[in-house]
Amino acid sequence: MSTADTEYRSPAEEKARHEGNKLSKRLARETTRALSDYNMIEEGDRVMVCLSGGKDSYAMLDILMALQKRAPFRFELIAVNLDQKQPGFPPDILPNYLTALGVPFHIETQDTYSIVTRVVPEGKTMCSLCSRLRRGILYRVADELGATKIALGHHRDDILGTLFLNLFYGGKLKGMPPKLVSDDGRHTVIRPLAYVPESDLIAYAQLKQFPIIPCNLCGSQENLKRKEVTRMVQEWDRKFPGRSWNVFNALSRVVPSHLMDRELFDFVGLKPTGVPDAGGDIAFDEPADDEQACGAPAEEGADGLNEQKIVFSRRA
Repeated sequence: MSTADTEYRSPAEEKARHEGNKLSKRLARETTRALSDYNMIEEGDRVMVCLSGGKDSYAMLDILMALQKRAPFRFELIAVNLDQKQPGFPPDILPNYLTALGVPFHIETQDTYSIVTRVVPEGKTMCSLCSRLRRGILYRVADELGATKIALGHHRDDILGTLFLNLFYGGKLKGMPPKLVSDDGRHTVIRPLAYVPESDLIAYAQLKQFPIIPCNLCGSQENLKRKEVTRMVQEWDRKFPGRSWNVFNALSRVVPSHLMDRELFDFVGLKPTGVPDAGGDIAFDEPADDEQACGAPAEEGADGLNEQKIVFSRRA
């Protein structure tokens, strides 16, 4: 019997180990489910994993590397970091970490920090300009590296936040899709963590002890509307468990005939057909108020690809 088999663990240590295993399995399962639902990765793909040095992108890379080993088809991963020359950014942390992992990587150095701080007035949020500059650079790098997919580390709460930002401040029902074609029409962008709540990623970062690099540019600005929306969703999760999951699930259960967009549904030409329609309007029904009706995914024992009967890609 090995030393590991006979090693004593206190009840607290055993509980922490058990919770860590559950968390790892849940993240693998939910990532696999998102990959499968949206056909994110296919046979022969070269996936550019955008790594910022934050908890979300570290977790994304870690999970994709684990799934890559068990996938029923071949695909490549290459980690890419954009060094924006922010003051105090430690240049050695990511190269050392990625070298130790044994994953192919590329560090792209572009001084977008000077551009953003020069153009954006003091006190104004920098996210919009910074995001546009970063996006253009990453698209170019994807071309140079021959990447077929660009993976971003946005999670469930990012998707919810984008929905509410567009709703509250933009007057649009628009979110952040798990998969899209880039605005230059040349790249497929995927978000493998689309089904993962931020709280799980915080716990996973602590479990894995990722070498987090804080963002001192846009991430430190407290006047962001996104932070306000994030606090709202967190408050819901505390007071009304299931509410944020209901809103999230509603994004994939859209009923155009019961909204008001004339581009999506022909209200002008709408006429009775005489044929009963189970999806038609029931004028005096109240909306369902059961907040648990579409809650979080059930806790299961499935461990990603090994135990799930899900293949996350239709073969190319």
